[in-house]
Amino acid sequence: MKLKIAILGTRGIPNHYGGYEQAVSFLAPALVKKGHQVTVYNSHNHPYQEKTWKGVEIIHCKDPENNLGTAGQFIYDLKCILDARKKSYDVIMLMGYTSSSVWGKLYPKKPVIISNMDGLEWTRSKYSKPVRRFLHYAESLAVKHSDFYIADSPGIQSYLKKAYQIESAYIPYGAAIYHKKDEEVLNEFNIQPCRYYLLISRMEPENNIEAILDGYCKSNSTLKFLVVGNVGNNHGQYLIKKFGHNENIIFAGAIFDQKKLHNLKSFCKLYFHGHSVGGTNPSLLEAMASCASISAHNNPFNKAVLGNDASYFTNAEDVKGIINSPASPRNNSMVCNNLKKIQDHYSWELITEQYENFIIDCWNRKRNEQTDFNKRQPGKQDQLLPAGRPSHYTTV
Repeated sequence: MKLKIAILGTRGIPNHYGGYEQAVSFLAPALVKKGHQVTVYNSHNHPYQEKTWKGVEIIHCKDPENNLGTAGQFIYDLKCILDARKKSYDVIMLMGYTSSSVWGKLYPKKPVIISNMDGLEWTRSKYSKPVRRFLHYAESLAVKHSDFYIADSPGIQSYLKKAYQIESAYIPYGAAIYHKKDEEVLNEFNIQPCRYYLLISRMEPENNIEAILDGYCKSNSTLKFLVVGNVGNNHGQYLIKKFGHNENIIFAGAIFDQKKLHNLKSFCKLYFHGHSVGGTNPSLLEAMASCASISAHNNPFNKAVLGNDASYFTNAEDVKGIINSPASPRNNSMVCNNLKKIQDHYSWELITEQYENFIIDCWNRKRNEQTDFNKRQPGKQDQLLPAGRPSHYTTV
């Protein structure tokens, strides 16, 4: 079965931003290879301006975020949705809901609407209380106006069932294993193999970057600490002001070259993963796929992925203790265990297959429901079942 699939809700592909963009950069071309016709909506500001990428159709929509800030995200999503209404897609997949679910009543009625429900955005500490209340409301709108749901972690799946009495498909992010290593990448940052610590993250409070760097500064280590991420926002500037005087802490800015990132992870002494909110985090999976030794924030989302194959911290004192510990050098058994998890559970081949199976199953279910409904309603063949009904929920 070959379907016309549209993917909305990202800033576009190839990835120049974050987790959803990275996922779609792998998923969309893989679905094309399986014979589906796939369209991804890109911001008009995206560095890639061609109309296709790896067989994926690219539609650029006006994105005023650079001029209007956050409000521009809502306008961008609206323009993408309005354009999608003009097309004859079989399936529309929405990556997240933050600025799209408010337009839920405008979602096209004929296609199957699948929402990837993101990572509990309303719990993020970077948002004010009014914004968090809005995000909680936006989450409920995504539930109301979607036909089916994807959760990227068992924790999110359990939350959705408890909060909304809905079933969702658990499909995590994937990661690509890179086998080639190149030490020359390290020369750009004046670092040496296994002689530096690494952190790759958006500069947000809930990612615990301050606690990690505080712990490093309190430790006895004289090794370099490389921080990768865009520091252009307020929290990034705060971190530079607080830690920029330390010559051993290198703020490298954002890096999107996957081979470069792979090598930085592969050669680091310890990779710190401070994310505390959300589901299965792409950067964590990619660190595992790069054979990095990992220390992660102690929370259910990270522990569900890493299990016993990492050290854990909750605060700066924990980080200090991990760095000062005689056991802090690379733990090869943990590295091998994490790599096997990628191969067995998180490879993009497996994840793409799960997405395709789920998408086809959703399309079949909605089509069958519409057929049954029309049989019961003579003369109303054009009437569609409303979105968000419990009969549309499924688990795979």
